[in-house]
Amino acid sequence: MAYKDLNTFIELLESKGELIRIKEEVSPRLEITEITDRVSKRQGPALLFENVRSPSGHPVAINLFGSMRRITMALEVEDLDDLATDVMAFLDAERTEGLLEKLKLLPKVKRIGSIFPKKVKRAPCQEVILRDDEVDLTALPILTCWPQDAGPFITLPLVATQHPETSKRNLGMYRLQVFDGNTTGMHWHAHKGGAEHYRVAERMGVRLPVSVAIGADPACVYAATAPLPEDMDEFLLAGYLRKRPVELVKCLTNDLCVPANAQYVLEGYVNPGERRTEGPFGDHTGFYSLAGEFPVFHVTCLTMRKDPIYHATVVGRPPMEDAFLGKATERLFLPIIKKQLPEVVDMNLLIEGGFHNLVFVSIDKRYPGHARKVMHALWGMGQMMFSKMIFVFDKEVNVQDLSEVLWYLGNHVAPRRDILFTEGPLDELDHSAERPLFGSKMGVDCTRKWPEEGFDRQWPDVIRMDEDVKQKIDKIWPKLGIRL
Repeated sequence: MAYKDLNTFIELLESKGELIRIKEEVSPRLEITEITDRVSKRQGPALLFENVRSPSGHPVAINLFGSMRRITMALEVEDLDDLATDVMAFLDAERTEGLLEKLKLLPKVKRIGSIFPKKVKRAPCQEVILRDDEVDLTALPILTCWPQDAGPFITLPLVATQHPETSKRNLGMYRLQVFDGNTTGMHWHAHKGGAEHYRVAERMGVRLPVSVAIGADPACVYAATAPLPEDMDEFLLAGYLRKRPVELVKCLTNDLCVPANAQYVLEGYVNPGERRTEGPFGDHTGFYSLAGEFPVFHVTCLTMRKDPIYHATVVGRPPMEDAFLGKATERLFLPIIKKQLPEVVDMNLLIEGGFHNLVFVSIDKRYPGHARKVMHALWGMGQMMFSKMIFVFDKEVNVQDLSEVLWYLGNHVAPRRDILFTEGPLDELDHSAERPLFGSKMGVDCTRKWPEEGFDRQWPDVIRMDEDVKQKIDKIWPKLGIRL
């Protein structure tokens, strides 16, 4: 059953012992971060701060997705790999032949028809309406997370825009630094959908309407983070994950639609050509992203529930809550990668590498140079282009096991022969890049080398015990008195 809203998810977490209510008064400046960081580093519970020092007095919910159990609860699956199985079933539909196979697909076709967003006229997110001078973002419990942050940042905003020419909508997650009561920065990364909408609006010399929802249901929050193709609607993905359509409501001061059950909605615009210094900000890399010039979001209307909950996250040195959102993306989009690269067996986007810095992938190697083909193919696929270092292993290597990966890497790699250097786009937050947004990349072939690849020595076998001996020792093990 899909979560109706954030409140429903919070209630379930509490009923399952996954959420703690904090009644002690705390400040949104640094104090909530310090508490949350200690909890998230240990994959501790979700937190609901009920006594936050701010003019509004609104509670703050944080770390709701901060464990494997909670991210699977949020996406309503038993295991994240269930997402991969489900997605693959849909992708395989186009290859289906024969009447029986088509009849088996009917439930899936019905499900596809039920995920399109549904518009409503009345919405909880519009129970309270503040316009123009009534808007005061500084009254909300927006977090200042780290000591060198340039100010308070909205860290889980669902930013809605429309392409000025095609009207195709985009839902993305881009941090918002609060400058004052009614303006924020708009940290659009150059490669993201919202940034493209803004570039088009600038070329046309027109304002770009923007609306920002805070505190939507879990599927919508996740969908805003997902690296979808430009022509895919994030609300469709959310509906697919929810197995029910997302209810949307039209904003009061523009034509954009937002999740009707959100906690808050900020409506406004971004002017062409207007920039302001934004940052620094303690980012998910574990380092401060540097200050830069970014567009300015003018908030002209703030709507909210009568008793809203401010939903936030803290990013910083991994692992933190965003690790589990990233792992959900890894599992959800692996089938899409496999569909284009069927030789791929598994993939691990390392949490410690911020997901794009370190990529481990295993393949069913079929021909000489296959590992290098996979590297180049991944660099050419959507947001995999940000991958800075890709390590390719044979299919028997469990790339989810760091110890096993490092063992094979150390034993299989001859640096001069197996390391490939190239250049290409890099994530905007990569502070090591030679130039902003662009720099060097590395691919490492960690596969067993073939004679056709110029390796004329014998490749040794892995040490393994005889199976008969293992079974015999298994039988007598309880008698040996050895406790491990």
